[in-house]
Amino acid sequence: PLTVEDVMSIYNKEKPLGIIVQFGGQTPLNIAAELEKRGAHILGTSPAIIDMAEDRDQFNAMMRKLNIPMPESGMAVSVEEALEIAHRIGYPMMVRPSYVLGGRGMEVVYDDDMLRNYMAAAIDVTPERPILMDRFLQNALECETDAISDGNHAFVPTVMQHIEQAGVHSGDSACVIPSVEISEENKELIRKYTTA
Repeated sequence: PLTVEDVMSIYNKEKPLGIIVQFGGQTPLNIAAELEKRGAHILGTSPAIIDMAEDRDQFNAMMRKLNIPMPESGMAVSVEEALEIAHRIGYPMMVRPSYVLGGRGMEVVYDDDMLRNYMAAAIDVTPERPILMDRFLQNALECETDAISDGNHAFVPTVMQHIEQAGVHSGDSACVIPSVEISEENKELIRKYTTA
């Protein structure tokens, strides 16, 4: 596995302009802050912005500030908290560990028993790393986009459509470009939200 020590060894030997952590899944994102603390120059998205995107409270606050709608959600560290959130929002719920990219450990739960089983099997759940719970949107289309920004302007090359049902682990899914079932109106809205 990729470690801070391995990356710093290469960084110190090769003396690059910096390190781009956006490629390679969750591990590079997880070690970005430590790399920066050890003196590595991070190119692209900073560790502070990565944390803002992955910290549910900060992310929700940003979405509200930008007036971008999202499903009702909550965070839980215990079975009791999880059940309270599920009863407030309603089933089905998408549940997953925090600070995980691409849906690893993600599951759709349909009732209290499934939620209890998920919480019982969850590992490393702490107040800093709670279980994330979102209303599951039945029959939704999943899409994604990437953007490139210089800090002032953002460029959105395309909107990709996942061909599996929403909720499939993104590492196990495929996308199509151009998207087939997403209307031009919705693609434009996605571009607007991406560049907000």
